[in-house]
Amino acid sequence: MAAHLSSGRVNLTALREAGRRELREFLDKCAGSKAIVWDESLTGPFGLIAQYSLLKEHEVEKMFTLKPGRLPQADVKNIIFFVRPKLELMDIITDNVLREDRGRAPQRDFHILFVPRRSLLCEQWLKEQGVLGSFIHREQYSLDLIPFDGDLLSMEAEGAFKECYLESDQTSLYHAAKGLMTLQALYGTIPQIFGKGECARHVANMMIRMKREFPGSQNSIFPVFDTLLLLDRNVDLLTPLATQLTYEGLIDEIYGIQNTYVKLPPEKFAPKKQGDGGKDLPTEPKKLQLNSAEELYAEIRDKNFNAVGSVLSKKAKIISAAFEERHHAKTVGEIKQFVSQLPHMQAARSSLANHTSIAELIKDITTSEDFFDNLTVEQEFMSGIDTDKVNNYIEDCIAQKHPLIKILRLVCLQSVCNSGLKQKVLDHYKKEILQTYGYEHILTLNNLEKAGLLKSQTSGRNNYPTIRKTLRLWMDDVNEQNPNDISYVYSGYAPLSVRLAQLLARPGWRSIEEVLKMLPGPHFEERQQLPTGLQKKRQHGENRVTLVFFLGGVTYAEIAALRFLSQMEDGGTEYVIATTKLINGTSWIKSLMEKLEPAPF
Repeated sequence: MAAHLSSGRVNLTALREAGRRELREFLDKCAGSKAIVWDESLTGPFGLIAQYSLLKEHEVEKMFTLKPGRLPQADVKNIIFFVRPKLELMDIITDNVLREDRGRAPQRDFHILFVPRRSLLCEQWLKEQGVLGSFIHREQYSLDLIPFDGDLLSMEAEGAFKECYLESDQTSLYHAAKGLMTLQALYGTIPQIFGKGECARHVANMMIRMKREFPGSQNSIFPVFDTLLLLDRNVDLLTPLATQLTYEGLIDEIYGIQNTYVKLPPEKFAPKKQGDGGKDLPTEPKKLQLNSAEELYAEIRDKNFNAVGSVLSKKAKIISAAFEERHHAKTVGEIKQFVSQLPHMQAARSSLANHTSIAELIKDITTSEDFFDNLTVEQEFMSGIDTDKVNNYIEDCIAQKHPLIKILRLVCLQSVCNSGLKQKVLDHYKKEILQTYGYEHILTLNNLEKAGLLKSQTSGRNNYPTIRKTLRLWMDDVNEQNPNDISYVYSGYAPLSVRLAQLLARPGWRSIEEVLKMLPGPHFEERQQLPTGLQKKRQHGENRVTLVFFLGGVTYAEIAALRFLSQMEDGGTEYVIATTKLINGTSWIKSLMEKLEPAPF
């Protein structure tokens, strides 16, 4: 079921098991039949911890989505609300509870499970509405880090970046620190902590304080991780704005991957039947799960998209040759052997068909003129060409009213690659955007400025060229087919965040002190004492294991770049990635956009 979680250097099944155990214990407290009322944004993350079968074993008979009004009919003894601690959800729960028919027999018991923490504010609110006493169990379920794959963990905290950088709300940082403490309880104390950025400093401080406050938490487990690297998203604002060019990155850019699932247009996946004239085409989107449990996907997910076609055609030849074998099977033993391999071969064939269809869908987009023009401008900015003046392509896109998010991504990219725009260039863009898309977007522009994505060049100095040259962020001779550097994930641009991780491993950050000072926030190093006898004696040729935690989100292209470093022959370090949220440029900018509701009169 979760074999892909144990395939990496660190067996993440233990983390999933701990989550499942806590869930089972809570469900068993509510004796009798149950219905769960879900806060919709929790169903995806929960699906990665526990399937419906596990809930069914513990007498969960019905599941509903949390919405105002009366709760649907259900002949159950317990109603359990699974919710995030948000006040607007408490209003809906209050409505559900107050509309409950008190005259009905037998009475239903209410329980509430806050994810990931109980909130006094929410409980106070329920108390004021007069419904707090209706809940028999009020507990929390600490779903902090969710295993997505053998080397990937995410908190899926939707608003973490906005909360940290715009609202100075450090709740998600507290949850990150808690998640790291849970990780250390399962996988041993991490001896070395490095960090860059204000949020990274906060998380490290919280971890040290939590360790001091719970002296009993000193565990005697042999440490699995050698190093923890905490990175603020705002240390590298550039990378998520650029279009990802790996296979998985492009699927996410174009269709959006949610909790390892993607929904795709159904036309390409319709079984081709003769003489049908294609009248019965499916209308439901095709939903596929994408993780390393699928052999072919694990092989192509992190490749540059231009290298995917050749792998697929090679696979097609291998599979058809394997099916041809059946004609050569003469003896009973040979036939038996062929039949035993059949399920695996059929799964491989269906997997190949799916990924060929996805690759065709993506190719239609990547070969379009619009995609090429957009990419050309991005690459010019990233390599330092014409970043200081109004860009003609951006002006044309605004005039043709291209999607606003596309415009914002490009303008922010130009601003970041120029350490801020000249005031008159910035004012010109703002005026064009507001006149074309509407003045309500002034709040969004304000948010982007606050986050440092869009700003005027105050010091008059552009540090980006120095950072670009010192960290080798732009490589002209990139090899997309057989890469020798992480820059293949953006066809030329090496993600700054990953370059920092690479340089930390070898030769160390002391070699780039000057550049680190140009990037926002402090950089630091902490050591955590290990009990005697737990110090690691490294075997010859054994790789170090580093956990890289992105505070504020990480893209699939950055994950691909870290996986590339893990697989390098002489790399010496394997990476496990953790983040507050899996993001791409579109979802990231969207999280910073403000909706201005029209006045109710």
